Amino acid sequence: MRTASFDVRATASLRAFPRVGFVVPKYKHSGVERNRVKRRLRELVRLHMLGLLEARAAAHAPVDLVVRIFPTAYGRDYAALQAELEQAVQQLLRRLG
Repeated sequence: MRTASFDVRATASLRAFPRVGFVVPKYKHSGVERNRVKRRLRELVRLHMLGLLEARAAAHAPVDLVVRIFPTAYGRDYAALQAELEQAVQQLLRRLG
């Protein structure tokens, strides 16, 4: 699932629980900016999406998500990242069934 700031992919998990990984390329940004984006994404997953992923894992096979960010994600605030990531993950999980 591709959005303006993310490319979210899902694969079948080899574990009994879901996992989420992030790919945050430099795109001419400093390490401080990359780490800020990673911290925001980790917190979003922990607070808003982990329950959704675990509920899906209980009903179906667990999935691993890979979130690759695009340069536009560096300029987004927390609320915009949250809305966009939630929408992408929900659409992706709907497609998976």
